[in-house]
Order: sequence, then C-alpha cells, then structure tokens
Amino acid sequence: MRRKIVVGNWKMNNTIAESVELATAIAEKVGGDGVTCEVGIAPTFPALHEVGKVIEWSGIRLCAQNCHYENEGAFTGEVSTRMLAAAGCSYVILGHSERRQYFCETSQIVNRKVQKALAEGLSVIMCVGETLDERECGVTADIVTTQVVEGLADVTDITSLVIAYEPVWAIGTGKTATKEQAQDVHAMIRAKVAELYGQQAADHLRIQYGGSVKPSNAAELFAMPDIDGGLIGGASLNADDFMAIVEAAG
Repeated sequence: MRRKIVVGNWKMNNTIAESVELATAIAEKVGGDGVTCEVGIAPTFPALHEVGKVIEWSGIRLCAQNCHYENEGAFTGEVSTRMLAAAGCSYVILGHSERRQYFCETSQIVNRKVQKALAEGLSVIMCVGETLDERECGVTADIVTTQVVEGLADVTDITSLVIAYEPVWAIGTGKTATKEQAQDVHAMIRAKVAELYGQQAADHLRIQYGGSVKPSNAAELFAMPDIDGGLIGGASLNADDFMAIVEAAG
C-alpha cells in the first residue's frame, strides 16, 4: 500500500514572518491530528530555515521549490542541493510547469536537476503535465510520457522519487481535471514507469495530482487507485483548507 503524500507549494508568497505563522498553524494541526499521510510544505528560499525550525517536531517535511544542478559557482540567484540540505530540506520540487513556462526549463535541464538532487540525498517531486492546447490536440499521452522519459534519463533508482501530474490548464485557473481524467493520466504514467523500471518499482512509485485541488474535490481525486495525494498550490496558503485536503488523504 502506497502512503499518500500531500505537499503545499507556497510559490512566491509570504514573507518570512507570514511563512512562520502559516507553518506554525499547519504544524499544530498535523502534529495533533493523527494524520497518516506524509505532509510537506515548500516555502520560499528565504523562509526555509525559519519554517524548518517551527515544523521540526511535527513530522512535516520541509521542501524546496527548485534547485540548481551544480554544487556552487558563478550562478547568481541560484541555490544548490547542498544548501537546501543544510537548511533542513528533505524534498525538492523540480520541473514545475511555471519553471518550464516562465524560466524556459527544458526536460533536459529538469533531468540534470533530478540527477543532482537524488545523488545528494534529497527526495524529488518531479512535475509533468500538458497545456490546454496540447490536451485539445489529443497529445496529452505523448507530452506527459516524453516528460517522464526525458526527466528520468540515466536515473537508475526511483525509490526517492515522487511524480506530480499537473495539467498546466488546471493550475491556478479554478479548473480541475475530473477524477477520471486525472486517473487516466496517472495510470499512464505508472505504466510508462513500469516499462522503464519494472512493475514492482512502478507499484511503489507515488504519483500526486496537482491542479486546483481544494477541500471540495480532494477526497474524490484521492480515492482513485493511481492518485497518491496532491501537490497543492493556492489552497495550501490557508491552514484550514490545507488541513482539509490532508485529512482527505488520510
């Protein structure tokens, strides 16, 4: 049985003080609620250390929103996996559609980051997903499986990997894939991973759904056989909403 995982991606929101306040509220609820799923939160880089201190006792995983594929050097504005580990991170989100769309990250760049993060002992949430145009053109399967294959090139061990399927057309739009649409793509991803790594590895791989998940639709999404939790954007900025989603995951 795969343990579900729910991670809040706070994106470019909240000052350090606001992040600490939100993290404290979530930690109090997670720590005292008998939550069985794995829970993580991904604040901005400046807030990582302070948020890490307030969630330390709760079991919540500290996650980063991105990393570079080199240890150090002349890469102004970038953050290395070594720095993230030192700040207390156990996960890093890579290949988010906003990174691909706004910062021109290719699957090849994502792959370099995935390899680096795994090699340095961080767990990885690797995001894949199609745009609205791609879905309407009927190429969802091609786009998503290509992103999976290219993102995992030369990766031999996926035990510390989570894949997040996030249809780009459902992120921040209020639109959500139906549970059947999401399940179909999750099953397709698992089948592709089985081709690459074998059925046992695919059966153990956790695949999250991301795309306007909220308290009103979380339970029906998470009930699908291949959906193992969620990568939560806007709803993770409210402690009560986030906890309702966590509770829907178990």
